[in-house]
Amino acid sequence: MAQTSGRVLAPMAATVVEIAVSAGEQVDAGQTLVVLEAMKMEHELRADAAMRVIAVAARVGETVEEGDLLVELAPSDRAAAPVHVATDPAPERSLRADLAELIARHAWTLDAERPEAVARRHALGLRTARENIADLCDAGSFVEYGALAVAAQRSRRSADDLMRNTPADGMVTGIGGVNGAAFGPDRARCVVMAYDATVLAGTQGMRNHQKTDRMLGIALAQRLPVVLFAEGGGGRPGDVDAAVLAGLHVPTFASHARLSGQVPLVGIAAGRCFAGNAALLGCCDVIIATAGSNIGMGGPAMVEGGGLGVFKPEQIGPSAEQARNGVIDVLVADEAEAVAAARRYLSYFQGRTAAWEAPDALTLRDALPENRLRSYAMRDVLAGVCDRASLLELRAGFGVGVLTALARIEGRPVGVIASNPLHLGGAIDADAADKAARFMQLCDVHGLPIVSFVDTPGFMVGPDAEAQAQVRHVSRMFVVGARLRVPLFAVVVRKGYGLGAMAMTGGGFHAPVATVAWPSGEFGAMGLEGAVRLGYRRELEAVSAGAERDALFRRLLDEQYANGKAVEMAATLEIDAVIDPAETRRWLVQGLASARIAEPGVRYVDPW
Repeated sequence: MAQTSGRVLAPMAATVVEIAVSAGEQVDAGQTLVVLEAMKMEHELRADAAMRVIAVAARVGETVEEGDLLVELAPSDRAAAPVHVATDPAPERSLRADLAELIARHAWTLDAERPEAVARRHALGLRTARENIADLCDAGSFVEYGALAVAAQRSRRSADDLMRNTPADGMVTGIGGVNGAAFGPDRARCVVMAYDATVLAGTQGMRNHQKTDRMLGIALAQRLPVVLFAEGGGGRPGDVDAAVLAGLHVPTFASHARLSGQVPLVGIAAGRCFAGNAALLGCCDVIIATAGSNIGMGGPAMVEGGGLGVFKPEQIGPSAEQARNGVIDVLVADEAEAVAAARRYLSYFQGRTAAWEAPDALTLRDALPENRLRSYAMRDVLAGVCDRASLLELRAGFGVGVLTALARIEGRPVGVIASNPLHLGGAIDADAADKAARFMQLCDVHGLPIVSFVDTPGFMVGPDAEAQAQVRHVSRMFVVGARLRVPLFAVVVRKGYGLGAMAMTGGGFHAPVATVAWPSGEFGAMGLEGAVRLGYRRELEAVSAGAERDALFRRLLDEQYANGKAVEMAATLEIDAVIDPAETRRWLVQGLASARIAEPGVRYVDPW
């Protein structure tokens, strides 16, 4: 209030709407003297101290200018009131009506207000959307967007019914921190969206489409990872509040797909995930699904409506099938494991960890059998190179001829591709090539260096292989490898034969930042046995079949093996070095420290 030496002045141009005192009146500190109105807002002018009103200079309805005298005051001649020290607790203040209404509205969005729905969920062995979000996000970090939305069904249901039974329109959305303690709050921020299966079966409604679009826009603008809990049954036909016929104009699916290659996209499926929900899930970089999940582009009603038969939900896209065919990247037991896997997956894209534990490097010297024809477990090799407990394998049940995993080496996240000698001797078939090519894309768009462990006789061949469109599928590895902007390092563990070995190294042995081999490495344009049979057919046929021909074959094979040994390859500079297996980790640490990532181009992660 403008008050100078007992003179109360107008602080702005305004209209006097109330005179609350009169001449001669005694007023206390804080008591209202005059109320002005300007630009539809009322402004109370109060006394600064106990005073006596000498004169009132303004009238109700009068327009005053800034600085005009309104009331004249003088010091009060009334004795000061005694000061009382309160001994009883202050009475509780009642909430304003608007605040009380807000609190009540928010309460209906919480699980505590919906015990029956929560109990039904728990009876299925599943968690609520809010329980999953609370488990995923760091404590107290989740900020919800759109909590007060309800289904767009006001023309057929009461406001109270919608508030109580369609909270958040069946989808909880917001921004929260994930792994903030390890990587800091800036790197931890993620957009989180969870369809709520307790509300209209987790279907996609008009309002939750709007919420999704809002969050996806923020994720793109702020470059925030997205975690999507995708359980639900697809589009919802019951939203009738807007004049929409098919709803095929909604931007949700394009907005979600546009994020591919821009930020990490994590999809989680538990229970039933069909139609539109499955479409969003399928656009994610990684799909984490529970053993009890069913994932399909159409649920039972859609299948039956298409005249394709009557099926139970459990018969459509069961998890075992979807893990085997490559839809599911990480198969887990339940939602708790799914959330843990999501936190772990995101960590590889949040930075380097300060703490790590090195494996015993000397175990690598004994990782391979001395018999060059004997198979072994490549996963043991990976465990001997990467930080302990840092491997997260993706698509383990699909394309098993090649292993793909995220891992850390001295805390630094890397992508790992590796031949699997336990399957077809490490030969690369169509599925394995698809798996490897997509994984290289994933690492490339998110800036993870790639380490390739090679032990392959080449691409799979034969009429059955070609019937699988092998020519197109395996060539994806060359196309993706040729465009990598992240550094690639190659370790030839044993067999490095033909085009398959070249594909595992980004297109050729000089494509990686460095290509090294263990002493067990052996090389050739094709498998040595086949090379001898084809290249020396005339010589072999010139001797008698039986012991004499077998002896000649073994001699020629030994010569080929001696010529293609790792040390000979290094001597002709076709590879960069031959190293002690125990030195593999140290060699990779040094290489990763000096590697650089090129400028990004226009990239996305192929859904397949």
